[in-house]
Amino acid sequence: MKKIIIMPMILASFLVFSQEKILTKSSTITFEASVPSFQPVLGTNTNVTFVLNPATGEIASLALIKGFQFEMPLMEEHFNENYMETDKYPKAIFRGKIEKFDANNLTEDYKDYLIKGNLELHGKSRDINASAKITRTGSRITIISDFAVNASDFGIPIPSLIKYKLDDRVKVQIIAVLK
Repeated sequence: MKKIIIMPMILASFLVFSQEKILTKSSTITFEASVPSFQPVLGTNTNVTFVLNPATGEIASLALIKGFQFEMPLMEEHFNENYMETDKYPKAIFRGKIEKFDANNLTEDYKDYLIKGNLELHGKSRDINASAKITRTGSRITIISDFAVNASDFGIPIPSLIKYKLDDRVKVQIIAVLK
């Protein structure tokens, strides 16, 4: 009788363990919308939540827009109030999946992957394909992903007066170290 009860419990524990998600609240997102010969437009947020389900390759990320910091306080103020309208749209959310991901095949050498998902930003939602480099060192998984988005695709207003100083094509990088 004990074997009949213990066996399903052991199997259930394996299922629960395989669905375990790992997360960090200290991922970094950096974006750049600079145009050559003008002041760099570079923002960094080091308090980004990033979740990975190692069993399925599903990922999710949440960044509070007010968490982005700039070299110049005035640039940060304009970013939050005039462009991103953070009182109305306080966060960016990405949900996706790492294609052909198998956590058991990760090594200390970076491997290239494709991430497909959906980015919600400034009240709009767009499908995103991003390249990623992923490695495992001990129990730590590191994901570095680069992609670009168009500010205009998300309805982010750039006044014509300064349009020549900002690139509509915004380069984005996320670095997540999960334990």
